[in-house]
Amino acid sequence: MADKLKIIPLGGLNEIGKNLTVYEYGQDIIVVDVGMGFPDDDMYGIDVVIPDFTYLIKNKDRIKGIFITHGHEDHIGGIPYLMRDISAPIYATRMSAGLIKLKLEEHRLVNKVKLITCEAGAVVKAGKFSVEFIHVNHSIADAVAFAIRCPQGVCIHTGDFKIDSTPIQGGMIDLARLGQLGNEGVLALLADSTNVERPGFTRTERSVGASFDALFKGCEERIIVTTFASNVDRLQQIIDVAARYGRRVAVTGRSMENAMRVSTELGYMNIPQGVLMDLNQIKSLPRNKVCIITTGSQGETMSALTRMAFNTHRQVEIQAGDRVIISASAIPGNENSIGNVINELYRKGAEVLNERERALHVSGHACQEELKILHALVKPKYFIPVHGEQRMLQIHAKLARDMGMDPRNVVIGDVGKVIEVGPRSIRLNGTVPAGKVFVDGYGVGDVGAVVLRDRRHLAQDGMIVVVAAMSAEDGALLSGPDIITRGFVYVKESEGLMEELRRLALAALERCAQRHTRDWSAIKGEVKNELSSFLYKKTKRSPMILPVIMEV
Repeated sequence: MADKLKIIPLGGLNEIGKNLTVYEYGQDIIVVDVGMGFPDDDMYGIDVVIPDFTYLIKNKDRIKGIFITHGHEDHIGGIPYLMRDISAPIYATRMSAGLIKLKLEEHRLVNKVKLITCEAGAVVKAGKFSVEFIHVNHSIADAVAFAIRCPQGVCIHTGDFKIDSTPIQGGMIDLARLGQLGNEGVLALLADSTNVERPGFTRTERSVGASFDALFKGCEERIIVTTFASNVDRLQQIIDVAARYGRRVAVTGRSMENAMRVSTELGYMNIPQGVLMDLNQIKSLPRNKVCIITTGSQGETMSALTRMAFNTHRQVEIQAGDRVIISASAIPGNENSIGNVINELYRKGAEVLNERERALHVSGHACQEELKILHALVKPKYFIPVHGEQRMLQIHAKLARDMGMDPRNVVIGDVGKVIEVGPRSIRLNGTVPAGKVFVDGYGVGDVGAVVLRDRRHLAQDGMIVVVAAMSAEDGALLSGPDIITRGFVYVKESEGLMEELRRLALAALERCAQRHTRDWSAIKGEVKNELSSFLYKKTKRSPMILPVIMEV
């Protein structure tokens, strides 16, 4: 009896970000994308969220290859963290490989990892799997879908895509090949669900160029544009319109500089001679001859635009009259950060334009009508919606059912749940270790749920430290207790409360001394209970209470 194909999402379902899908047949495993996610507002101190790689590390000898759909962070950002522990080859298109190489260099892994560049149309053999690269349109160059073959049949994994019939470069999505595969028979389709709530079609990237032209034409002020660093076609359009109106272009922000360097070296961008200039030279030119392209479209704390807005950028200071163009939409959760930056720009006297006023951004993801075209062409036996939150997955599942798919053939998965696919059945069967791993500075996974809970507790209610010295011989109180607070109340204005806390702590310690209690954890527990019940009654707050008992 033939083995079943197992599809195991380790990220990217019921969330936006950290996309990672495992395909397993017999003893062979391939991995599609290794992304990262950004922390939520309540994940204090966390820099990056990555998938739990436990299952992959445990089965590292079975992994025949890692296949990357495109070079966005939510699809490649986790690669350096995974490649510390496994040594499988990575297959990616040229732009994706260029961006991955930068990441591996940063993490000093570039000599350890085998990075293989493939073009659209290539077919790679990986154990019992073969993977065909199929060109698609997205908001980054060189995006691909995969046709993944194994003895059970063909799965199509779209990655992020849209249908753009007039792209800036690279040609239209290869609908002919997808249709051909559909006619040959497709076992399962795993398709991008990000924009499934939006009716109609996603606008072409070219429509943004006309908006830029209107905003540059006749403008006598300095122009500052922020967009996603990886959107090479958007950067090309900004540079082209700046050159058309006689402006020099300066770039600021590390990710923007990296993306432009990689795309220029690989030939994905064509920068006219004499247009680019060093940021330090902008003061030598009239305001109407300057265009600055910057990172910060999501209001990121350390991004160049945020530093400009709050006067901490070394070379650029926002001036009254500056025209700031935000050519991006807010990623869910970033609205407040972006709002703060925009308010600060207005306070400095800048003119701020975003997608609400003009067509300054188009999505890289397919809307409902494009998804319907995909389903009609591919004609899959089974459908698994991916890349989206629960409502998106459900709406995409309904779209498939509305197009005539048997409801029993549509499966909504979850991170860590194994989807078992055979020629006559599809079902959820079992789980593997999965979840979120937090990266904090150089620490990977050492900040868990308990530490995050403590950080939230400290952030919301503050902390009280009770310090006392007790005799090692008979448990008698020798000094203290001293009360130290952080993030709870301003001590000078609450001297009465502090004195009451000291009195209660003293009473608790004396009770322990009278009982000759020598169990230090029991003594700490008594102090903690005494203070926490009093504080909640008095202030309706529950600060973290840390008794520190010194044995003398």
